[in-house]
Amino acid sequence: MKKINRISFLFLFMAISLYGRTADTLTARSPSGKLLVKVWKGKQLHYTVSYQNAVIIGPGAIDMLLADGTSLSQSAIRTSTSNAVNDEILAPVPDKRISIPDIYTELVLQFKQPFGVVFRVYDDGVAYRILSRFKDSITIKDEQAEFSFPGNPSGYFPEISMKGNEDPFRTSFEDLYIFKQLSAFPGTSIAYTPLLVVPPANPKIAITESDLEDYPGMFLQGSGTSRLTGVFSHYPLAEKVEEALYSQSRITKKADYIARTAGTRNFPWRVMIIAAQDKELPSNDLVYRLAEPSRITDISWISPGNITDEWIIDVNLFNVPFKSGRNTASYKYYIDFASRFGFDRIMMDAGWSDNNDLFKVNPEINMDTLVAYAKLKGVKIAMWTLALTLNKQLEPALAQFNKWGVDFIMTDFIDRDDQVSVNFHKKITEACAAHKIMIMFHGTYPPKGFNRTYPNAITREAVLGSEYNIWSEKVSPDHDVTLPFTRMLAGPMDYEPGMLYNANKKSFRMIEGIVYSQGTRAHQAAMPIIFDSPIQFFAGNPSQGFLEPDYMELIGELPTTWDETIILDAKVGEYIITARKLGDAWYIAGMTGWPERDITLKFDFLSSGDYAATICKDGMNADHYAADYVLEHFTINKQTILPVHLAPGGGFLLKLVK
Repeated sequence: MKKINRISFLFLFMAISLYGRTADTLTARSPSGKLLVKVWKGKQLHYTVSYQNAVIIGPGAIDMLLADGTSLSQSAIRTSTSNAVNDEILAPVPDKRISIPDIYTELVLQFKQPFGVVFRVYDDGVAYRILSRFKDSITIKDEQAEFSFPGNPSGYFPEISMKGNEDPFRTSFEDLYIFKQLSAFPGTSIAYTPLLVVPPANPKIAITESDLEDYPGMFLQGSGTSRLTGVFSHYPLAEKVEEALYSQSRITKKADYIARTAGTRNFPWRVMIIAAQDKELPSNDLVYRLAEPSRITDISWISPGNITDEWIIDVNLFNVPFKSGRNTASYKYYIDFASRFGFDRIMMDAGWSDNNDLFKVNPEINMDTLVAYAKLKGVKIAMWTLALTLNKQLEPALAQFNKWGVDFIMTDFIDRDDQVSVNFHKKITEACAAHKIMIMFHGTYPPKGFNRTYPNAITREAVLGSEYNIWSEKVSPDHDVTLPFTRMLAGPMDYEPGMLYNANKKSFRMIEGIVYSQGTRAHQAAMPIIFDSPIQFFAGNPSQGFLEPDYMELIGELPTTWDETIILDAKVGEYIITARKLGDAWYIAGMTGWPERDITLKFDFLSSGDYAATICKDGMNADHYAADYVLEHFTINKQTILPVHLAPGGGFLLKLVK
């Protein structure tokens, strides 16, 4: 890990008392000057954000109310400090890129009450957070986080109706992003973040949060206007375990407050990512930059990579001399597949043990045999767990995983982000770090910077992904080309790409055990490059994969962490073309929604010299036989111009080696 290089090049200190909106309105400009934040205090603290001198956000109100009646809005601003900081950060575990410039202008407001508010103004967004400096612990009744927009913009929302919903905050965070006008987003609906606001003209604005710790996650409530307001799940006072195949804890009583926490602390950042062009969104890492730096000193053991999974296809193997299922022979077959095609790990998903007792191993599975066989083949084993069970058996389970050589686990079925749930994620992750185990949370909220603070929390689900093809038509190519502009802005996501059975729009069927994806094979091949995740799951059937060795050799050796990421072209909900670099090699991938598309690739970002190129692209008949693809090899250089046709729901994957 390289040494972090911090350069603070400007500090300005001001002492100002603000009681109303006067000439004392404070301002802060982004380093380039194109974004401007204005802050003033009337009855509440208000702000606006302008882009090239036109207001694009606000006025919005900021406030925090404690249970004893104390509030941020009660007090005048006492002092303010403005400073510009240039901070060069090296990502502990590279995701989009290995080196992240962190350049911003900062405005700090201190109040007579022990509150403060910090604004950071970047060239690609604005964030603010509330600070408190109380001596004793505090109970927070509510927080006001208001985002309003001029005119009547539209947006992409994972909308949840509160009508007849006993607890709308109970969600797996796996929904479609619906495009509609903000005025059509009613006060009876909420949405989790990120969500994307689309004004009639650019820039687009994504709203989310970062550095979420010991506090509930922020949802946004509609109003039937162009205003969105933060709402939060209240603190759970009582819970009851719902016994089921995948048992969960259901909240039976909530408090009239949202959090009890330390009186001196920093609260989560409220983040507004601002993009003049659509292609600026998928490569944005503002949420990562705002998060607390890594609390893990030694990160040498954190080892991302590719992994197989059997849950989606339900271990439905063929051309094998044994009865397939969750048994020793089937998992040895997965190990053989991983070894043959370059996958680092296999996942033993739900069913390897009793869901409610990790020490009751499925009698059809001999773990000693599998552990020895995996070690012989140079493949690691990863394990699925139920969140309630992992929490109950945490230390002995992690010790057992250490004995088996397991360095990566999944835990599942959380479905909430109240303060107790947020603290659960921290507890589990810290325990895993002590055992040098990476973890992925499923059935939970997006990482929101947590992967910077705890880099062993390598990725999360919180996405409507491949598994929905088992029982739903929701996971369409149009959905796939919306995710990089919405969900992915909050951090890595486990979509589980790589489906080997593919269908077009008319032929798609939901068939359990023989699960098809919507869109072409080349569309699936593009996903590991386009979707951020340091651990990429391959959800296809290995029996089919063994029949296509050239294709699987290309997929199995794909990197999952990168030196650099460039979005070459993109339009939200329509298409995206991503280029990623590792060493001297480049990987370029594109996906389109259902409309077919012709694109032209230019390579002026390459260094001089020739590159050996391998492309997987839609075959001539992919428009009606979606699994049709072509593998071609040729040579290119930075002067090459390459036309590529994308079939309906199509894509391509291009590997370039110097």
